[in-house]
Amino acid sequence: MPDPKPTSMYIPTEDGGCQSYKAAGKLEGKRAVITGGDSGIGRAIAILFAMEGASSLIIYLPEEETDAQETKRRTKEAGHECHCLPLDIRSKENCQKIIDFAIESMGGIDILINNAAFQNMIQDINDLSEDQWQCTFDTNIHPFFYLSKYAIPNMKKGSTIINCASVNPYIGRGDLLDYTSTKGAIVAFTRALSNQQISKGIRVNCVCPGPSTFLLR
Repeated sequence: MPDPKPTSMYIPTEDGGCQSYKAAGKLEGKRAVITGGDSGIGRAIAILFAMEGASSLIIYLPEEETDAQETKRRTKEAGHECHCLPLDIRSKENCQKIIDFAIESMGGIDILINNAAFQNMIQDINDLSEDQWQCTFDTNIHPFFYLSKYAIPNMKKGSTIINCASVNPYIGRGDLLDYTSTKGAIVAFTRALSNQQISKGIRVNCVCPGPSTFLLR
């Protein structure tokens, strides 16, 4: 299987966006689970959530421990607790462990951020290996189902699930066939789960980030 560590074409801001953000206490007392929280978008979410009053549990691959500890340091500087759990989310058993740990360490779950993803650019379908296709789906969409399924019974009215998709399904990136396909699946999954859970008062939304202006050299 390919290495599920996500790759990026873009450089995140050094401060995770916190210096330009003005907090308003919107998440005071909330508890968030954030996959891929060691760096990039996941790190920024953890930091900004802490500024808004939320504690968090970040999930990441064991080899990303150094980055995860940096996220924890910055989150604590922002004023709230950050729990760390190194697990591979491609396992449904690990997804259950994540929810169990969140309940044990934080006392519950108010927010689930499905953020972790894998991408590797391949120009042509004939060069895209079956192993990479499988790895991308195992990383980018299957855990969204498992984590949501296991989290929802522990969520109360007013809780929320936020899924990180992409602009790519609307563009049709040919060099990211597998990644783009999973992101399209996330959009559809979000719409369907939102309609399913609205009667319980649980909101389900997705965000579709696009390119940054800071390109790698």
